[in-house]
Amino acid sequence: MPPDASRAGKPNSAPLLMALAALLIGVHFPYFKLPFHWDEVGQFIPAALDILQRGRWVPLRTLPNVHPPGVMAILALVWRIFGFSILATRLTMLAIAALGVALCFLLVLRLAHGARTPALVASLFLIASPVFYTQSMMALLDMPAMTLTLLALLLFLRQRYLLCAAACLALVLTKETALTTPAVFAAWLWFKQGKRRQALYFLAPALALAFWLLTLHHATGRWLGNAEFARYNVASALDLRHIGFAILARVWFLFVADGHFIGTIAIAAGWRLLRDSQWSLALLTAAAQLVIVTVFGGAELERYLVPVLPVLYAAMAVAASAYPLRWQWASHACLLAFLVAGWFWSTPFPWPYEDNLDMADFVRLQQQAAAFLETRHPSARILTAWPLSDNLQYPEMGYVARPLKAIKAPGLHVDEIVGMGRANFDVLVMFTNKRPVKGSLLDIAPLRGFLRSYYDYEPQAPPEAIREAIGFVPVKTWRKGDQWMQIYLPAPPGGR
Repeated sequence: MPPDASRAGKPNSAPLLMALAALLIGVHFPYFKLPFHWDEVGQFIPAALDILQRGRWVPLRTLPNVHPPGVMAILALVWRIFGFSILATRLTMLAIAALGVALCFLLVLRLAHGARTPALVASLFLIASPVFYTQSMMALLDMPAMTLTLLALLLFLRQRYLLCAAACLALVLTKETALTTPAVFAAWLWFKQGKRRQALYFLAPALALAFWLLTLHHATGRWLGNAEFARYNVASALDLRHIGFAILARVWFLFVADGHFIGTIAIAAGWRLLRDSQWSLALLTAAAQLVIVTVFGGAELERYLVPVLPVLYAAMAVAASAYPLRWQWASHACLLAFLVAGWFWSTPFPWPYEDNLDMADFVRLQQQAAAFLETRHPSARILTAWPLSDNLQYPEMGYVARPLKAIKAPGLHVDEIVGMGRANFDVLVMFTNKRPVKGSLLDIAPLRGFLRSYYDYEPQAPPEAIREAIGFVPVKTWRKGDQWMQIYLPAPPGGR
Protein backbone atom coordinates (compact mmCIF):
# COMPACT_ATOMS: atom_id res chain seq x y z
CA MET A 1 0.00 0.00 0.00
CA PRO A 2 1.43 3.45 -0.87
CA PRO A 3 2.42 5.47 2.22
CA ASP A 4 -0.37 8.00 1.72
CA ALA A 5 -3.09 5.50 0.87
CA SER A 6 -4.41 5.46 4.43
CA ARG A 7 -5.14 9.16 4.10
CA ALA A 8 -6.96 8.89 0.82
CA GLY A 9 -10.31 10.57 0.88
CA LYS A 10 -9.64 12.39 4.15
CA PRO A 11 -10.21 16.12 3.71
CA ASN A 12 -7.40 18.49 4.62
CA SER A 13 -8.28 20.33 7.82
CA ALA A 14 -5.49 22.93 7.54
CA PRO A 15 -7.53 25.58 5.63
CA LEU A 16 -10.41 25.25 8.09
CA LEU A 17 -8.07 25.56 11.07
CA MET A 18 -6.48 28.65 9.53
CA ALA A 19 -9.96 30.13 8.98
CA LEU A 20 -10.85 29.49 12.64
CA ALA A 21 -7.61 31.16 13.76
CA ALA A 22 -8.30 34.14 11.50
CA LEU A 23 -11.83 34.41 12.90
CA LEU A 24 -10.58 34.32 16.49
CA ILE A 25 -7.92 36.96 15.90
CA GLY A 26 -10.17 39.11 13.73
CA VAL A 27 -12.96 39.44 16.30
CA HIS A 28 -10.37 40.73 18.78
CA PHE A 29 -9.00 43.44 16.49
CA PRO A 30 -10.61 46.34 18.43
CA TYR A 31 -8.78 45.24 21.59
CA PHE A 32 -5.25 44.61 20.35
CA LYS A 33 -3.94 47.59 22.36
CA LEU A 34 -6.38 47.46 25.26
CA PRO A 35 -4.49 48.32 28.48
CA PHE A 36 -3.99 45.60 31.03
CA HIS A 37 -6.84 44.59 33.34
CA TRP A 38 -7.13 43.42 36.95
CA ASP A 39 -4.89 40.37 37.61
CA GLU A 40 -2.79 41.23 34.57
CA VAL A 41 -1.90 44.43 36.44
CA GLY A 42 -1.70 42.85 39.86
CA GLN A 43 0.27 39.69 39.13
CA PHE A 44 1.18 38.46 35.70
CA ILE A 45 2.59 41.48 33.86
CA PRO A 46 4.80 42.55 36.82
CA ALA A 47 5.98 38.95 37.27
CA ALA A 48 6.83 38.66 33.56
CA LEU A 49 8.69 41.99 33.69
CA ASP A 50 10.72 40.69 36.63
CA ILE A 51 11.83 37.73 34.50
CA LEU A 52 12.63 40.02 31.56
CA GLN A 53 14.41 42.81 33.41
CA ARG A 54 15.91 41.09 36.45
CA GLY A 55 15.98 37.39 35.65
CA ARG A 56 13.82 36.83 38.74
CA TRP A 57 11.60 33.76 38.51
CA VAL A 58 10.06 34.55 41.90
CA PRO A 59 8.68 38.07 41.44
CA LEU A 60 9.71 41.16 43.40
CA ARG A 61 7.36 43.76 41.88
CA THR A 62 4.30 41.90 43.10
CA LEU A 63 3.55 39.45 45.89
CA PRO A 64 4.79 36.00 44.88
CA ASN A 65 2.31 33.14 44.97
CA VAL A 66 2.07 29.50 43.97
CA HIS A 67 1.41 30.14 40.27
CA PRO A 68 4.32 28.70 38.24
CA PRO A 69 6.19 31.02 35.86
CA GLY A 70 5.43 29.29 32.53
CA VAL A 71 3.22 31.94 30.92
CA MET A 72 5.32 34.78 32.31
CA ALA A 73 8.44 33.20 30.83
CA ILE A 74 6.80 33.01 27.40
CA LEU A 75 5.85 36.70 27.61
CA ALA A 76 9.36 37.63 28.73
CA LEU A 77 10.80 35.77 25.74
CA VAL A 78 8.41 37.51 23.32
CA TRP A 79 9.26 40.90 24.81
CA ARG A 80 12.97 40.11 24.58
CA ILE A 81 12.55 39.51 20.84
CA PHE A 82 9.96 42.14 19.90
CA GLY A 83 10.17 44.63 22.75
CA PHE A 84 7.68 45.16 25.55
CA SER A 85 4.25 46.30 24.35
CA ILE A 86 0.59 45.66 24.95
CA LEU A 87 0.21 44.70 21.27
CA ALA A 88 2.91 42.01 21.50
CA THR A 89 1.27 40.67 24.65
CA ARG A 90 -2.25 40.50 23.21
CA LEU A 91 -1.07 38.86 19.98
CA THR A 92 0.99 36.29 21.89
CA MET A 93 -2.01 35.25 23.96
CA LEU A 94 -4.24 35.17 20.86
CA ALA A 95 -1.70 32.91 19.11
CA ILE A 96 -1.86 30.48 22.06
CA ALA A 97 -5.68 30.68 21.97
CA ALA A 98 -5.73 30.00 18.22
CA LEU A 99 -3.61 26.90 18.79
CA GLY A 100 -6.12 25.88 21.48
CA VAL A 101 -9.03 26.23 19.05
CA ALA A 102 -7.18 24.09 16.50
CA LEU A 103 -6.51 21.42 19.14
CA CYS A 104 -10.17 21.57 20.17
CA PHE A 105 -11.16 20.83 16.57
CA LEU A 106 -8.73 17.90 16.36
CA LEU A 107 -9.85 16.48 19.71
CA VAL A 108 -13.53 16.59 18.78
CA LEU A 109 -12.70 15.12 15.37
CA ARG A 110 -11.23 12.14 17.21
CA LEU A 111 -14.03 11.88 19.77
CA ALA A 112 -16.62 12.11 16.98
CA HIS A 113 -14.85 9.37 14.98
CA GLY A 114 -13.89 11.70 12.13
CA ALA A 115 -17.13 13.68 11.83
CA ARG A 116 -16.09 17.23 10.92
CA THR A 117 -19.38 18.99 11.63
CA PRO A 118 -19.33 18.45 15.43
CA ALA A 119 -15.64 19.40 15.45
CA LEU A 120 -16.37 22.67 13.65
CA VAL A 121 -19.40 23.44 15.80
CA ALA A 122 -17.57 22.80 19.08
CA SER A 123 -14.71 25.06 17.93
CA LEU A 124 -17.19 27.82 17.08
CA PHE A 125 -18.83 27.39 20.49
CA LEU A 126 -15.40 27.86 22.09
CA ILE A 127 -14.59 30.98 20.06
CA ALA A 128 -18.03 32.42 20.87
CA SER A 129 -17.91 31.64 24.60
CA PRO A 130 -17.84 35.01 26.41
CA VAL A 131 -15.30 33.94 29.02
CA PHE A 132 -13.02 32.39 26.39
CA TYR A 133 -13.44 35.49 24.22
CA THR A 134 -11.94 37.71 26.92
CA GLN A 135 -9.44 35.18 28.27
CA SER A 136 -8.02 34.50 24.81
CA MET A 137 -6.44 37.96 24.69
CA MET A 138 -5.49 38.38 28.36
CA ALA A 139 -2.13 37.60 29.97
CA LEU A 140 -3.54 35.07 32.42
CA LEU A 141 -3.01 31.35 33.00
CA ASP A 142 -6.25 29.54 32.27
CA MET A 143 -6.44 29.81 28.50
CA PRO A 144 -2.83 28.58 28.02
CA ALA A 145 -3.64 25.79 30.49
CA MET A 146 -6.59 24.87 28.26
CA THR A 147 -4.37 24.69 25.19
CA LEU A 148 -1.82 22.46 26.89
CA THR A 149 -4.55 20.25 28.38
CA LEU A 150 -5.98 19.69 24.89
CA LEU A 151 -2.51 18.90 23.52
CA ALA A 152 -1.85 16.43 26.33
CA LEU A 153 -5.24 14.76 25.89
CA LEU A 154 -4.75 14.36 22.15
CA LEU A 155 -1.28 12.89 22.62
CA PHE A 156 -2.59 10.48 25.23
CA LEU A 157 -5.42 9.28 23.00
CA ARG A 158 -2.83 8.71 20.25
CA GLN A 159 -0.75 6.69 22.76
CA ARG A 160 2.18 9.10 22.50
CA TYR A 161 2.79 8.77 26.21
CA LEU A 162 6.29 10.24 26.45
CA LEU A 163 5.30 13.34 24.48
CA CYS A 164 2.10 13.53 26.52
CA ALA A 165 4.12 13.54 29.76
CA ALA A 166 6.26 16.37 28.34
CA ALA A 167 3.10 18.35 27.51
CA CYS A 168 1.83 17.70 31.04
CA LEU A 169 5.11 18.98 32.47
CA ALA A 170 4.65 22.22 30.54
CA LEU A 171 1.01 22.25 31.69
CA VAL A 172 1.72 22.11 35.43
CA LEU A 173 4.41 24.77 35.03
CA THR A 174 1.64 26.92 33.55
CA LYS A 175 -1.09 26.26 36.14
CA GLU A 176 -0.50 24.29 39.32
CA THR A 177 -4.07 22.98 39.62
CA ALA A 178 -3.62 21.26 36.24
CA LEU A 179 -1.69 18.54 38.09
CA THR A 180 -5.00 16.67 38.01
CA THR A 181 -4.52 15.98 34.29
CA PRO A 182 -1.30 13.90 34.53
CA ALA A 183 -2.75 12.28 37.65
CA VAL A 184 -5.77 11.09 35.64
CA PHE A 185 -3.52 9.83 32.85
CA ALA A 186 -1.26 7.96 35.28
CA ALA A 187 -4.23 6.33 37.02
CA TRP A 188 -5.79 5.37 33.67
CA LEU A 189 -2.60 3.66 32.52
CA TRP A 190 -1.90 2.00 35.87
CA PHE A 191 -5.36 0.71 36.83
CA LYS A 192 -7.29 0.44 33.56
CA GLN A 193 -4.65 -0.58 31.05
CA GLY A 194 -1.96 -2.11 33.25
CA LYS A 195 0.77 -0.05 31.56
CA ARG A 196 2.71 0.72 34.71
CA ARG A 197 5.99 1.71 33.09
CA GLN A 198 4.23 4.32 30.95
CA ALA A 199 2.23 5.49 33.97
CA LEU A 200 5.50 6.38 35.69
CA TYR A 201 6.23 8.92 32.96
CA PHE A 202 3.58 11.10 34.57
CA LEU A 203 5.59 11.49 37.75
CA ALA A 204 7.69 14.05 35.85
CA PRO A 205 5.05 16.83 35.99
CA ALA A 206 4.65 16.33 39.75
CA LEU A 207 8.42 16.49 40.23
CA ALA A 208 8.61 19.68 38.15
CA LEU A 209 5.89 21.28 40.26
CA ALA A 210 7.64 20.14 43.44
CA PHE A 211 10.86 21.80 42.22
CA TRP A 212 8.95 25.06 41.65
CA LEU A 213 7.45 24.89 45.15
CA LEU A 214 10.90 24.31 46.65
CA THR A 215 12.20 27.33 44.71
CA LEU A 216 9.27 29.41 45.96
CA HIS A 217 9.77 28.28 49.55
CA HIS A 218 13.49 29.01 49.39
CA ALA A 219 12.79 32.58 48.16
CA THR A 220 9.82 33.42 50.39
CA GLY A 221 9.82 31.00 53.30
CA ARG A 222 6.29 29.90 52.33
CA TRP A 223 5.16 27.00 50.17
CA LEU A 224 2.42 29.05 48.48
CA GLY A 225 4.42 32.29 48.26
CA ASN A 226 2.53 34.46 50.74
CA ALA A 227 0.29 33.94 53.75
CA GLU A 228 -2.71 35.87 52.41
CA PHE A 229 -2.82 33.82 49.23
CA ALA A 230 -2.72 30.60 51.24
CA ARG A 231 -5.44 31.78 53.61
CA TYR A 232 -7.82 32.99 50.91
CA ASN A 233 -7.35 30.24 48.33
CA VAL A 234 -6.88 27.21 50.56
CA ALA A 235 -7.84 27.63 54.22
CA SER A 236 -10.89 29.88 53.78
CA ALA A 237 -11.94 28.13 50.57
CA LEU A 238 -12.57 24.93 52.54
CA ASP A 239 -15.44 26.57 54.43
CA LEU A 240 -18.52 24.42 53.74
CA ARG A 241 -20.66 27.45 52.87
CA HIS A 242 -18.07 28.51 50.34
CA ILE A 243 -17.91 25.05 48.77
CA GLY A 244 -21.70 24.86 48.58
CA PHE A 245 -21.92 28.25 46.90
CA ALA A 246 -19.07 27.30 44.55
CA ILE A 247 -20.86 24.12 43.46
CA LEU A 248 -24.04 26.05 42.67
CA ALA A 249 -22.05 28.68 40.76
CA ARG A 250 -20.24 26.00 38.72
CA VAL A 251 -23.46 24.21 37.84
CA TRP A 252 -25.07 27.50 36.76
CA PHE A 253 -22.11 28.54 34.62
CA LEU A 254 -21.49 25.20 32.92
CA PHE A 255 -25.04 23.99 32.32
CA VAL A 256 -27.30 27.07 32.27
CA ALA A 257 -25.58 30.43 31.66
CA ASP A 258 -24.92 31.97 28.23
CA GLY A 259 -27.32 29.55 26.52
CA HIS A 260 -25.55 26.47 27.90
CA PHE A 261 -28.96 25.14 28.89
CA ILE A 262 -29.52 24.42 25.17
CA GLY A 263 -26.40 22.26 25.08
CA THR A 264 -27.35 20.63 28.37
CA ILE A 265 -30.65 19.51 26.82
CA ALA A 266 -28.68 18.15 23.85
CA ILE A 267 -26.38 16.18 26.17
CA ALA A 268 -29.41 14.67 27.91
CA ALA A 269 -30.91 13.71 24.54
CA GLY A 270 -27.72 12.24 23.06
CA TRP A 271 -25.87 10.88 26.08
CA ARG A 272 -25.54 7.47 24.44
CA LEU A 273 -23.15 9.03 21.88
CA LEU A 274 -20.66 9.92 24.64
CA ARG A 275 -20.12 6.49 26.13
CA ASP A 276 -16.92 5.02 24.66
CA SER A 277 -13.54 4.88 26.41
CA GLN A 278 -12.19 8.00 24.69
CA TRP A 279 -15.14 10.02 25.97
CA SER A 280 -14.71 8.50 29.43
CA LEU A 281 -11.11 9.72 29.57
CA ALA A 282 -11.95 13.20 28.26
CA LEU A 283 -14.85 13.62 30.69
CA LEU A 284 -12.78 12.31 33.60
CA THR A 285 -9.98 14.76 32.79
CA ALA A 286 -12.44 17.66 32.70
CA ALA A 287 -14.21 16.50 35.87
CA ALA A 288 -10.95 16.27 37.82
CA GLN A 289 -10.06 19.83 36.83
CA LEU A 290 -13.57 20.99 37.72
CA VAL A 291 -13.38 19.48 41.21
CA ILE A 292 -10.03 21.02 42.15
CA VAL A 293 -10.94 24.54 41.00
CA THR A 294 -14.28 24.30 42.78
CA VAL A 295 -12.87 23.21 46.13
CA PHE A 296 -9.81 25.49 46.05
CA GLY A 297 -9.59 29.13 44.99
CA GLY A 298 -11.26 31.80 47.08
CA ALA A 299 -12.64 33.87 44.22
CA GLU A 300 -14.20 30.94 42.31
CA LEU A 301 -13.60 32.76 39.03
CA GLU A 302 -15.28 31.47 35.89
CA ARG A 303 -11.99 31.69 34.02
CA TYR A 304 -10.77 28.71 36.06
CA LEU A 305 -13.20 26.61 34.02
CA VAL A 306 -11.75 27.54 30.62
CA PRO A 307 -9.79 24.22 30.44
CA VAL A 308 -13.11 22.39 30.91
CA LEU A 309 -14.98 24.23 28.13
CA PRO A 310 -13.63 22.34 25.07
CA VAL A 311 -14.80 18.99 26.46
CA LEU A 312 -18.15 20.49 27.46
CA TYR A 313 -18.69 22.02 24.01
CA ALA A 314 -17.53 18.79 22.36
CA ALA A 315 -20.18 16.89 24.31
CA MET A 316 -22.85 19.44 23.38
CA ALA A 317 -21.93 19.37 19.68
CA VAL A 318 -21.67 15.58 19.40
CA ALA A 319 -24.73 14.80 21.51
CA ALA A 320 -26.87 17.09 19.35
CA SER A 321 -26.30 14.59 16.53
CA ALA A 322 -29.08 12.57 18.15
CA TYR A 323 -31.56 15.20 16.91
CA PRO A 324 -33.10 15.25 13.44
CA LEU A 325 -30.92 17.39 11.17
CA ARG A 326 -33.18 20.45 11.29
CA TRP A 327 -33.37 20.38 15.09
CA GLN A 328 -29.64 19.82 15.27
CA TRP A 329 -28.84 22.99 13.37
CA ALA A 330 -31.49 24.97 15.24
CA SER A 331 -29.89 23.90 18.53
CA HIS A 332 -26.41 24.88 17.33
CA ALA A 333 -27.58 28.24 15.96
CA CYS A 334 -29.48 29.16 19.13
CA LEU A 335 -26.56 28.29 21.39
CA LEU A 336 -24.14 30.29 19.22
CA ALA A 337 -26.50 33.27 19.31
CA PHE A 338 -26.72 33.13 23.11
CA LEU A 339 -22.93 32.85 23.41
CA VAL A 340 -22.25 35.87 21.20
CA ALA A 341 -24.96 37.86 23.00
CA GLY A 342 -23.10 37.03 26.20
CA TRP A 343 -20.17 39.15 25.04
CA PHE A 344 -22.35 42.21 25.65
CA TRP A 345 -25.13 41.07 28.00
CA SER A 346 -24.23 40.65 31.65
CA THR A 347 -25.56 37.95 33.93
CA PRO A 348 -27.91 39.11 36.69
CA PHE A 349 -25.48 37.61 39.19
CA PRO A 350 -22.53 39.71 40.45
CA TRP A 351 -19.82 37.79 38.59
CA PRO A 352 -16.49 39.47 37.69
CA TYR A 353 -16.23 41.98 34.87
CA GLU A 354 -13.56 39.82 33.17
CA ASP A 355 -16.18 37.28 32.04
CA ASN A 356 -17.22 39.33 28.99
CA LEU A 357 -16.73 42.74 27.39
CA ASP A 358 -17.62 44.45 30.65
CA MET A 359 -13.86 44.02 31.07
CA ALA A 360 -13.22 46.42 28.19
CA ASP A 361 -15.69 48.93 29.66
CA PHE A 362 -13.86 48.74 32.98
CA VAL A 363 -10.53 49.42 31.28
CA ARG A 364 -11.90 52.28 29.14
CA LEU A 365 -13.34 54.01 32.20
CA GLN A 366 -10.00 53.76 33.99
CA GLN A 367 -8.31 55.11 30.86
CA GLN A 368 -10.59 58.14 30.83
CA ALA A 369 -10.01 58.87 34.49
CA ALA A 370 -6.25 58.42 34.13
CA ALA A 371 -6.13 60.82 31.15
CA PHE A 372 -8.16 63.40 33.09
CA LEU A 373 -5.90 63.15 36.14
CA GLU A 374 -2.72 63.26 34.07
CA THR A 375 -3.92 66.44 32.32
CA ARG A 376 -5.71 68.27 35.15
CA HIS A 377 -3.97 67.06 38.31
CA PRO A 378 -0.49 65.83 37.34
CA SER A 379 1.08 66.68 40.73
CA ALA A 380 -1.83 65.83 43.03
CA ARG A 381 -1.84 63.10 45.65
CA ILE A 382 -4.54 60.76 44.36
CA LEU A 383 -6.32 58.39 46.71
CA THR A 384 -8.00 55.42 45.06
CA ALA A 385 -8.18 51.64 45.26
CA TRP A 386 -6.42 48.93 43.31
CA PRO A 387 -6.17 48.38 40.35
CA LEU A 388 -6.43 52.08 39.45
CA SER A 389 -3.73 52.92 41.99
CA ASP A 390 -1.25 50.69 40.13
CA ASN A 391 -2.48 51.86 36.73
CA LEU A 392 -1.63 55.45 37.70
CA GLN A 393 1.79 54.58 39.09
CA TYR A 394 3.11 52.28 36.37
CA PRO A 395 3.04 53.60 32.77
CA GLU A 396 3.72 50.12 31.36
CA MET A 397 0.15 49.16 32.23
CA GLY A 398 -1.03 51.42 29.41
CA TYR A 399 -2.95 54.16 31.23
CA VAL A 400 -0.51 57.06 31.77
CA ALA A 401 2.59 58.37 30.07
CA ARG A 402 4.38 59.09 33.37
CA PRO A 403 3.80 57.97 36.96
CA LEU A 404 1.28 59.87 39.06
CA LYS A 405 1.25 60.10 42.87
CA ALA A 406 -1.31 57.43 43.62
CA ILE A 407 -2.09 56.33 47.17
CA LYS A 408 -3.63 52.87 47.50
CA ALA A 409 -6.65 52.62 49.79
CA PRO A 410 -7.67 49.16 51.01
CA GLY A 411 -11.13 49.69 49.54
CA LEU A 412 -13.76 52.26 48.64
CA HIS A 413 -16.01 52.17 51.69
CA VAL A 414 -16.31 55.25 53.92
CA ASP A 415 -14.35 53.84 56.84
CA GLU A 416 -11.49 52.85 54.53
CA ILE A 417 -11.35 56.32 52.98
CA VAL A 418 -11.48 58.09 56.35
CA GLY A 419 -8.79 55.77 57.66
CA MET A 420 -6.32 57.04 55.05
CA GLY A 421 -6.32 60.51 56.66
CA ARG A 422 -7.96 63.50 55.01
CA ALA A 423 -4.72 65.52 55.06
CA ASN A 424 -2.83 62.86 53.08
CA PHE A 425 -4.54 63.23 49.69
CA ASP A 426 -5.80 65.95 47.33
CA VAL A 427 -8.01 63.96 44.93
CA LEU A 428 -10.25 60.97 45.52
CA VAL A 429 -11.24 58.58 42.72
CA MET A 430 -14.20 56.25 43.21
CA PHE A 431 -15.23 53.49 40.82
CA THR A 432 -17.16 50.25 40.55
CA ASN A 433 -14.77 47.35 41.05
CA LYS A 434 -17.45 44.67 41.21
CA ARG A 435 -21.17 44.39 40.86
CA PRO A 436 -22.90 44.75 44.24
CA VAL A 437 -25.08 41.99 45.63
CA LYS A 438 -27.78 44.53 46.47
CA GLY A 439 -30.54 44.34 43.90
CA SER A 440 -29.24 41.15 42.27
CA LEU A 441 -30.83 37.69 42.29
CA LEU A 442 -28.45 36.78 45.12
CA ASP A 443 -29.77 39.54 47.36
CA ILE A 444 -31.60 37.14 49.67
CA ALA A 445 -31.29 36.76 53.42
CA PRO A 446 -29.51 33.36 53.52
CA LEU A 447 -26.72 34.55 51.19
CA ARG A 448 -26.50 38.30 51.80
CA GLY A 449 -24.21 38.29 54.81
CA PHE A 450 -22.02 35.48 53.50
CA LEU A 451 -21.39 37.12 50.13
CA ARG A 452 -20.75 40.56 51.56
CA SER A 453 -18.27 39.26 54.12
CA TYR A 454 -16.53 36.69 51.90
CA TYR A 455 -16.60 38.40 48.51
CA ASP A 456 -16.88 42.04 49.65
CA TYR A 457 -19.97 42.57 47.50
CA GLU A 458 -20.81 45.86 49.19
CA PRO A 459 -21.66 49.07 47.33
CA GLN A 460 -19.01 51.76 47.33
CA ALA A 461 -19.55 54.87 49.46
CA PRO A 462 -22.16 57.24 47.91
CA PRO A 463 -21.42 60.95 47.34
CA GLU A 464 -23.48 62.05 50.34
CA ALA A 465 -21.50 59.83 52.70
CA ILE A 466 -18.17 60.97 51.25
CA ARG A 467 -19.11 64.64 51.62
CA GLU A 468 -20.21 64.14 55.18
CA ALA A 469 -17.12 62.13 56.10
CA ILE A 470 -14.30 64.10 54.41
CA GLY A 471 -15.88 67.11 52.66
CA PHE A 472 -15.17 65.97 49.08
CA VAL A 473 -17.69 66.29 46.23
CA PRO A 474 -17.78 64.72 42.74
CA VAL A 475 -16.55 66.98 39.93
CA LYS A 476 -16.37 64.52 37.02
CA THR A 477 -18.28 61.30 36.25
CA TRP A 478 -18.04 58.72 33.45
CA ARG A 479 -20.45 55.83 32.90
CA LYS A 480 -20.56 52.69 30.76
CA GLY A 481 -23.57 50.46 31.41
CA ASP A 482 -23.78 49.82 35.12
CA GLN A 483 -20.15 50.82 35.68
CA TRP A 484 -19.03 54.31 36.66
CA MET A 485 -15.96 56.33 37.61
CA GLN A 486 -16.00 59.56 39.68
CA ILE A 487 -13.37 62.18 40.49
CA TYR A 488 -13.80 63.94 43.86
CA LEU A 489 -12.23 67.21 45.01
CA PRO A 490 -12.64 69.19 48.26
CA ALA A 491 -15.95 71.07 48.34
CA PRO A 492 -15.45 74.84 47.82
CA PRO A 493 -15.93 76.94 50.93
CA GLY A 494 -19.62 77.59 51.43
CA GLY A 495 -20.44 75.24 48.51
CA ARG A 496 -23.40 72.95 48.57
